[in-house]
Amino acid sequence: MSPDQFSIIEMFANASTIVQLVLLLLIFFSIGSWTIIFLKYNYIRKAFNESAFFIDYFWKSRDLSDAFAQAKKLEASPVARIFRIGYMELKKLNRSGVPIAQTSSGNTGHQSGMGFTGIENVKRSLRRATSTEVTKLTQMVPFLATAGNTTPFIGLFGTVWGIMNSFHGIGQRGSASLAVVAPGIAEALIATAAGLAVAIPSVIAYNYFSQKIRVIESELHSFSADFLNIIERDILRAREAIV
Repeated sequence: MSPDQFSIIEMFANASTIVQLVLLLLIFFSIGSWTIIFLKYNYIRKAFNESAFFIDYFWKSRDLSDAFAQAKKLEASPVARIFRIGYMELKKLNRSGVPIAQTSSGNTGHQSGMGFTGIENVKRSLRRATSTEVTKLTQMVPFLATAGNTTPFIGLFGTVWGIMNSFHGIGQRGSASLAVVAPGIAEALIATAAGLAVAIPSVIAYNYFSQKIRVIESELHSFSADFLNIIERDILRAREAIV
């Protein structure tokens, strides 16, 4: 153990109870933040890479069943998961015999234009799936924002308490020598440094993850719209072939 490590441990051991509690709380935030950073980095990196791969594969595939087979292999891709849900809902409608789309006639008392359509079920499934995927992506990330916003003030509280101890020592001993003020100032600076050490990486990670999540969320909405457009285009082609 180096002298620097020993001095930090010694200063923590000699700090007042309040400052020790502050440092323990900051350690808790630090462990929690770094755990979330490593977990979310791996999760979002895989989600980002696999989604990009699936979107590229989707547009190169010749039919939806081929894309569905590939989507089942990409467990970490949010885009692949919402496609699987939309595709399975579409197949369910086809098996049940529900018409994917139909127009209501104007001479039977029904409203003109599009009536109730089976494709609305697919749209609702995609919306729910997209919302679920965004929730998964953002899970635990707000803790980083909380850590980044609160830990500097927690450290500041320890700083103020350490300075108060220094003034208290001066008042008791009637001296402002370095030996009197040094312990309180030392524990105050440790609390400040610890608060910043937790806050800085938490804020950086929060901003990074937020930007990546926004990109993936945009891809989810874009893919959902494109998938629905493909379905509606195939419906129109089928109608034209019948006519």
